[in-house]
Amino acid sequence: MPVQDDKDLDMNPKSLTSPDGQSPSVPYIHKIGVPPKPNLLKEFKTTVKETFFADDPLRSFKDQPKSRKIILGAQAIFPILEWGKDYNIKKFRGDLIAGLTIASLCIPQDIGYSKLANLKPQYGLYSSFVPPLIYAFMGSSRDIAIGPVAVVSLLLGTLVRKEYDPKTETDEYLRLIFTATFFSGITQATLGVLRLGFLIDFLSHAAVVGFMGGAAITISLQQLKGFLGISTEHFTKETDVISVMKSVFKSAHHGWNWQTIVIGTSFLAFLLVAKYIGKKNKKLFWVPAIGPLISVILSTSFVYITHANDDGVAIVGKIDKRINPPSLDKIYFSGDNLLKGFRIGVEAGMIALTEAVAIGRTFASMKDYKVDGNKEMVALGTMNVVGSMTSCYVATGSFSRSAVNYMAGCQTAVSNIVMSIVVLLTVKFLTPLFKYTPNAILASIIISAVIGLIDIDAAILIWKIDKFDFIACLGAFLGVVFDSVETGLLIAVAISFAKILLQVTRPRTAVLGKIPMTEVYRNVGQYPEANKIPGVLIVRVDSAVYFSNSNYIKERILRWLTEEEENLKATYQPKIQFLIVELSPVTDIDTSGIHAFEELHRSLQKRDVQLVLANPGQQVLDKLYAVGFPDLIGENKIFLTVADAVHTCSPKLHQDV
Repeated sequence: MPVQDDKDLDMNPKSLTSPDGQSPSVPYIHKIGVPPKPNLLKEFKTTVKETFFADDPLRSFKDQPKSRKIILGAQAIFPILEWGKDYNIKKFRGDLIAGLTIASLCIPQDIGYSKLANLKPQYGLYSSFVPPLIYAFMGSSRDIAIGPVAVVSLLLGTLVRKEYDPKTETDEYLRLIFTATFFSGITQATLGVLRLGFLIDFLSHAAVVGFMGGAAITISLQQLKGFLGISTEHFTKETDVISVMKSVFKSAHHGWNWQTIVIGTSFLAFLLVAKYIGKKNKKLFWVPAIGPLISVILSTSFVYITHANDDGVAIVGKIDKRINPPSLDKIYFSGDNLLKGFRIGVEAGMIALTEAVAIGRTFASMKDYKVDGNKEMVALGTMNVVGSMTSCYVATGSFSRSAVNYMAGCQTAVSNIVMSIVVLLTVKFLTPLFKYTPNAILASIIISAVIGLIDIDAAILIWKIDKFDFIACLGAFLGVVFDSVETGLLIAVAISFAKILLQVTRPRTAVLGKIPMTEVYRNVGQYPEANKIPGVLIVRVDSAVYFSNSNYIKERILRWLTEEEENLKATYQPKIQFLIVELSPVTDIDTSGIHAFEELHRSLQKRDVQLVLANPGQQVLDKLYAVGFPDLIGENKIFLTVADAVHTCSPKLHQDV
């Protein structure tokens, strides 16, 4: 008969009754039958389906007429066709207000973020026009706001600047930016099409917290150039804290611009107060949302009226009024720059994807709807591929703008369309008004925006929960702050993988004892009242048994046995005659795992100890029978529960006595 989960069965006294419901003096022992011979093709199909199609995306297509399948296929690619059927004026009112609100926030941010990427201001605005439009039609999140973000802008600017100087090699630099954006989109879309979205989950939450916090510090330090009025030639091209602070203090004798410092400090204080007000009173969310735009308007007016730019206050300058010129011909499709663009694009694309998916899931859980991760990847990838052909650089979901979008009452992705239209009108008609915008204001806006990426509470919580997770968090943080964004990312990935490898290669095992007055067997370390069974050692393996950990599990079980035998010998108690291995947590086993159990059986034979298995899962049981393992250890040595195994072994122990 098929194996059942014994977690609830152990707690139920009926598990030890006979099939007719009576309670005999001798408990009824549940038998595990020989499993049917597995169908290899069916097993392979099931494994592939659960790995790549666990959500069964074709379920809705079954038993549907051809015309309906076409409609469903179109809706799968363009979710707007599905929710658009129920769209009404009430929803549009919420989307209109939200779109206008996030547009007021994104315009000054985009100009600032473009400087992080070492690009002219218009490229930041371009990236908030085309990508959000495409996402609105293809994305599955109702709340995410699309556009350039600080971390990706800095990462892209740092990596591309290592190849070309943005000042002296402007054309090559810009072409590599577009190439990286193209491959960023290709990477994201490919992950979605192949349904490999689970790969981004390998970057742990702790590593992301550390990486984002370090990036926020690095981004803020980069703004000291504009905040203090330091000229480009006197400011380092490195991003680590030591290089930046050295260049800041060395530039002091060249003269910081006091007018710039006054402007930057005043408006930074204004933005932080606005953010505080919005945080304290959720109804005033619009205050921090429009704060950056108000700062730009006031500071620009001040510089224009006082001619402060003549006194050394650096300004944005002229912004191109063209609407997203085509850039397909600027993408490298051959040569060394193709490989450079591919490498940079993959790195930027993965970070952008991680941020967007995390944001989408967060707001979806708050509104209780589902975000399809694979559709999100395809949507994000498509918008970046098209964006690379229309003078945009890597765009993704922005947490600050998405939070404002959510609090402003957005109903659907139409808020992104509204924002795009506002950005379009700004590029076409209002960019001359930004000519006298001081760089210090952009620095203040960026600093106030990225401060929220430093999540101290999350770091403290990580420390309390898991010290190894905290090491990952701290390693990523220090890597970004003291070397580069790229190093921090590599450390974050490396530590995340190291944790996975450690958990896989060194799984937990536990010795079980019987809880008094029950038939429940639990970890004696967790439950001190649990009693060990004389003559029996019960060990639970809390992991699948693979080639990576099978030898360790075998050796650990033998160490448990050795330690237990030494303790029994010291107290003159009967020796161990049965070793029961509880396999309910073991979800799978491979050839190496079975070989390790065979070696374990041979080692136990030399010690005159019998091996007994309890509650193996169906997949494990199938493989054990396939190699004839039950015949090796002896008949009736595999049981449904630990209680059954103990009751079977106990009479033999009494007979020996």
